[in-house]
Amino acid sequence: MPLDSDACKVLHLDDHLVAMDKPAGLLVHRSPIARADTRFAVQMLRDHLGCTVYPVHRLDRGTSGVLLMALDPDTAQALSRQFEAHAVRKHYLALVRGWPAAHGEIDHPLRRIDEGAPRHDRGRATDAQPALTCFRRLARLECDSPLPPHPTARYALVAAEPRSGRQHQIRRHFKHLSHPLIGDATYGKGDHNRWWAARLGVARLWLHAAALHLTHPVTGEPLTLRAPAGPEWRTLRADPGWVEDDETALDSLLGR
Repeated sequence: MPLDSDACKVLHLDDHLVAMDKPAGLLVHRSPIARADTRFAVQMLRDHLGCTVYPVHRLDRGTSGVLLMALDPDTAQALSRQFEAHAVRKHYLALVRGWPAAHGEIDHPLRRIDEGAPRHDRGRATDAQPALTCFRRLARLECDSPLPPHPTARYALVAAEPRSGRQHQIRRHFKHLSHPLIGDATYGKGDHNRWWAARLGVARLWLHAAALHLTHPVTGEPLTLRAPAGPEWRTLRADPGWVEDDETALDSLLGR
């Protein structure tokens, strides 16, 4: 998905922390797996604010939504402790293949990912770590199948809340359920990804970090950070074939 060259939408700013609405396709910081990239969220916020910023969590390159950073080392440490203690609640919106159950938990250990290893060898080097994702189905779609010989294909919009912080957790967990995310080039299906990209005119990972709920590390007050979903999500939802399971929750995650 092409990036706006001036994209740096600040969602929240105070004396201690800043949150931005990260566009899909933007790396948080430099990575050996994308040496050709020259623009990063850390750099953009630093240049926009004119000060050093400290990332305290990460979003995958293809994921859009709330990205939180600290403005000083002490705040960075305090926020990192909240993430490590799983005290930050994270709410995501995803488009997946098939119809998952109306709600459920994916309790499936995940191995660490070695980004430098060949794709088929990633995640094999260390013991698996506990990982839990709660989900709720928000809407269902059944349409003419892009893949013969099946006459129809099913897709769903889901709310996902990872209760642990493993790398690619939501993507890997829904693959484990055989409901991979649309647009996921690593864990999904290329034919479905290409069909959706052609249908909507957007090639992206359909995963959006809609909200973070945490405790402000200095004031101690509850803090909720929200990023409205981009226009491509509204185009997606406008399809008249969607059958809604939870319209209120879907509207909340879309930012309507």
